[in-house]
Amino acid sequence: MREQNRWITPVLVALLVILFAMPFALAPRPTSPDEEAFGGTDAAVTTMLEQDGTEPWFDPIFEPGSGEIESGLFGLQAALGAGVLGYALGNLRGRKVERETVASEHNRT
Repeated sequence: MREQNRWITPVLVALLVILFAMPFALAPRPTSPDEEAFGGTDAAVTTMLEQDGTEPWFDPIFEPGSGEIESGLFGLQAALGAGVLGYALGNLRGRKVERETVASEHNRT
């Protein structure tokens, strides 16, 4: 039994590496220098709508000066969201632990 367990972790790590590398290996290559390799659906839909002659309903309030600034703002937004989510989950867990502690002390008396 112990001999079998020794191979589980390396096999799972190898599968994880393969799953991570597959999208990069199988992704279609960009056909032009302006095209992004992993453009996303927003850019694809915007391009299709512009080709059909659709006009936007409104203009953006703020446009970042470059892609790096846009990526940084997106990362900041993700970090703030993760912080709020972590705080909320930690707070809920703390409440649960406190309720269990109070309940166990109440049962002792």
